[in-house]
Amino acid sequence: MSGYVDRLQAQDWGVLLPVFGTVLAMTFFYASYRARKGQKDLRVNRRIQKDVPKVVTMMDIEDIGDKLTFCRCWKSKKFPYCDGSHNKHNTECNDNVGPLVFKRKDH
Repeated sequence: MSGYVDRLQAQDWGVLLPVFGTVLAMTFFYASYRARKGQKDLRVNRRIQKDVPKVVTMMDIEDIGDKLTFCRCWKSKKFPYCDGSHNKHNTECNDNVGPLVFKRKDH
C-alpha cells in the first residue's frame, strides 16, 4: 500500500483530500446525529420557573414550623415543597432520590 502512496503526485492529493475530508465529515456528523437521536432530554427541571436563569428558593428559618420537607426531584406539584412525587420517579427510573427535610430540634 505504501508504494501507491509514494507514487501520488500533488495533483492526485488535490483530488483525494477533498474526498477524504468529505467522507470524514459525513462520518462525524452521522455519528453525532446517532448519538443525539437516542438521548432523552437530560434536564432535571422541566417546568418550574422556566422564565428565570436559575431557580433559587429563599426562606427565613423563623418561618419553619416543626418540620419542612423540600423537593429534590423537581417533580412535585407543590414545588419547592415535597409532595411524594419522588416515589413514582424512583420506581420508574430505578433511582433513590428523596426530599430534603428540616426538622426543629426537640428541647
